[in-house]
Amino acid sequence: MVFRRFSRWAVALPVAFALGLSGCGSGAPATSATSASSSGGAKEVTVFAAASLTGTFTELGKTFEAAHPGTAVRFNFGSSATLAQQITQGAPADVFAAASPATMKTVTDASLASAPATFVRNKLQIAVPADNPAKVDELKDLTDTKVKVALCAEQVPCGAAATKALDAAGLKVTPVTLEQDVKATLTKVELGEVDAALVYKTDVIASAGKVKGIEFPEADKAINDYPIATLAKAPSGDLAKQFVDLVLSQQGKDVLTKAGFEAP
Repeated sequence: MVFRRFSRWAVALPVAFALGLSGCGSGAPATSATSASSSGGAKEVTVFAAASLTGTFTELGKTFEAAHPGTAVRFNFGSSATLAQQITQGAPADVFAAASPATMKTVTDASLASAPATFVRNKLQIAVPADNPAKVDELKDLTDTKVKVALCAEQVPCGAAATKALDAAGLKVTPVTLEQDVKATLTKVELGEVDAALVYKTDVIASAGKVKGIEFPEADKAINDYPIATLAKAPSGDLAKQFVDLVLSQQGKDVLTKAGFEAP
């Protein structure tokens, strides 16, 4: 199996274009999706996906590779807002799965994606360390200045959802840190650097007991729809459509709902 994952781009795009998107940890020279497809050899499909999809899409990537021998699925997981920006700046990718319609709209408005389909929904929970040292029980506890809180930055979907939920509750929270994606926000709780954070339910489940999730009613007013689309300039268009089909299939739904995502 030739499953690969690469981290979010943190340097100028022209350098990435020159070198191609490389896999991590293989030690072998990487081949970009464009050159692989045109050579007639190994094929690749590149998927840009929200950080909260890391576990489920990694599993679906392995499933896709098993059904398509000789094909590698390569992922760029990160903030949906950052991924959308990379796509509009010319980053080569085949599929975009975002954590909100607003971030997908950045790409569709630039005529860079086909009509997106909503495939799951996600909502927030309060994440606290397993022993909950600050004794957080409900959303209003996060307004206590003695409670150290981490939030996602407001421009990314998990941050926008947190703002919406807090507004619905009429609460003002002053975070000690603003993170660029939900995984980074959750890590602050796992490491004990904060007492609580607002993250997706699915990320609490994925923590496998490292944190405790607390539900709160205002989360129902800040549910995020997740759209997915093939990209207009996809180097591997046929494979892109097939990957999207897998995500939308019953098999894909089973993987996603098991992880805590809700049906749209």
